[in-house]
Amino acid sequence: MHLQVIQTKIYEIRGQKIMLDFDLAELYDVQTKRLNEAVKRNIERFPERFMFRLTITEWENMRSKIATASVQTKRNTTVTPYAFTEHGVTMLASVLKSNKAIKVNIAIVEAFISLKEFALNYKEIADKLKELESTYNKQFNDVYEAINYLLQKDKQEIAQKKRNKIGYNER
Repeated sequence: MHLQVIQTKIYEIRGQKIMLDFDLAELYDVQTKRLNEAVKRNIERFPERFMFRLTITEWENMRSKIATASVQTKRNTTVTPYAFTEHGVTMLASVLKSNKAIKVNIAIVEAFISLKEFALNYKEIADKLKELESTYNKQFNDVYEAINYLLQKDKQEIAQKKRNKIGYNER
């Protein structure tokens, strides 16, 4: 299972990284209905912070953004999909016990981990860029100030030369 394929199925909703039930069913090679039945049989393993149902608005927003959701022709549009957080996906391993489910679950957890590592690296890079920006902005401000001073000085000299002289002229 390629991490990139899995990562394309990880979305952000309510400030959390999630995977949708139909994407998980596809990865586990089971029907969405069967995956949700297994979850419902073990619902005590899936508190709200592990799994929740998308609101209609959230689902409509996602359908407009992702191609996989728009392919969901069999899904009842009034019933929104379940969203599984990273912990919910991990909990699926205890519900789905086939060898394929175990391998897929490991790959999914690795995908979540690599996304976290990327986010941490991105934050470090962003912090470094801010530091460089503030350092160089100060230096550039000094350069701009010097250039502006020189331009003003040139303008003053030109203005002085254009003035009509009054007073005693030596010839």
